[in-house]
Amino acid sequence: MSAHNKVASASPSELDLQIGQALVDIESAGGESAPELRRLQISGAREVEVGEGRKAIVVFVPVPLLPHFHGVQARLTRELEKKFSDRHVVFVGQRRILPKPGRRSRQTQKRPRSRTLTAVHEKILDDLVYPIEVSGKRVRHLVGGGKLLKVYLNNKDANTIDHKFESFQAVYQRLTGKQVIFEIPPQK
Repeated sequence: MSAHNKVASASPSELDLQIGQALVDIESAGGESAPELRRLQISGAREVEVGEGRKAIVVFVPVPLLPHFHGVQARLTRELEKKFSDRHVVFVGQRRILPKPGRRSRQTQKRPRSRTLTAVHEKILDDLVYPIEVSGKRVRHLVGGGKLLKVYLNNKDANTIDHKFESFQAVYQRLTGKQVIFEIPPQK
């Protein structure tokens, strides 16, 4: 199997092919999850600047395949971060935002809730921190008129991803244009 089979894009970029080849290599390494890895494909990948010369890789996944990725996401993330040693790897569903229908819109069907801007941004947030659940959100209104979203994560597996918070913030900022801070509430 080649890297082109793992990328579901008409014209894949160099990074897409590198991620596809890494998936093929992980699949060929075998193990008990090889049949699960065989049916996985990606839509594309993008590098995001995190800061201080560091980067993160955002791997976009077709939404119907997202549950299959969640089954092996911990292993895939670990293996891909070994191959791309200086970067964090994040899996996000490839979702589409439909515009709000206007007065002169020829759209006859009602826009699904899952295609609204708010719903897509919430799903991106859930995908970013997947093994951990979001336990709460607060919006802080800043003096200059901006907003800051504080996201509280479940603290059961917090020590596994707390070093990735800066990458999560940069990726979410790049994909949605919103500022976010991830926090883990103290245990009572």
